[in-house]
Amino acid sequence: MKRIVATLAMACVPAMAQQAEPFTPQQLKTGAELYARNCSPCHGARMLDPQGAFDLRKFPHDQRERFVDAVTRGKNQMPAWGDLLRPEEVEALWAYVISN
Repeated sequence: MKRIVATLAMACVPAMAQQAEPFTPQQLKTGAELYARNCSPCHGARMLDPQGAFDLRKFPHDQRERFVDAVTRGKNQMPAWGDLLRPEEVEALWAYVISN
């Protein structure tokens, strides 16, 4: 029985490790700057008081690909940013959004 519990516990480690994404201070700083310049006009300063746009404070932390897709391709009223932002900048935005 102990062996089964240990095996199950080890199987859960990768899933838990994926949730605790280690972002660097530079990623967070870059994400904050990008957000302030490009996203805050619609999503609100520091994601507070969004003016009709999606409240990013409620964005599911386990849906990184959905976030990247929406930013790069656009969604509803939001324009596509894929031609304007490099992949590492989109990743910095993701870091900022889920860290706040």
